[in-house]
Amino acid sequence: MTDQNGSNPTEARKRGVAMMNQVYGWEMPSDVPGDFFAVTADHLFADIWTRPGLSVRDRRLLLLGAITAQGQGDVAKIQLNAALHNEELTEQQCEEAAIFLCHYVGWPLGTGLNNALVAVKADRRRAAREAEQAAAAESAVSTTG
Repeated sequence: MTDQNGSNPTEARKRGVAMMNQVYGWEMPSDVPGDFFAVTADHLFADIWTRPGLSVRDRRLLLLGAITAQGQGDVAKIQLNAALHNEELTEQQCEEAAIFLCHYVGWPLGTGLNNALVAVKADRRRAAREAEQAAAAESAVSTTG
């Protein structure tokens, strides 16, 4: 049995999961039971996200526009966090995207993207502070111990 690229499903799954890891910046499981994960990994990420012609950053910007137009704030948080984590976009570029999109998808929907960004920035800053505090505490223990 082969997928639409002529590969066997195992090869498609490996390609798809590898691209999911690249897109989101975290390690995805190599397999999850059910058809939803199979279609997501084997088709969306193995076939669509890997097509030539657009970079991951380009695709991310298109996706941010689409999810903003649909009012998908929770998904926007995931995408914004991944874009910042992977250094595809800066915070300022994300803010500019929100301002730009306000004029095309409407102010309330564009504001939703901006609000998602505000939440993501706060979460990232909190996580960075906690990591710094943990590193300082670990350093203090190792120098006194």
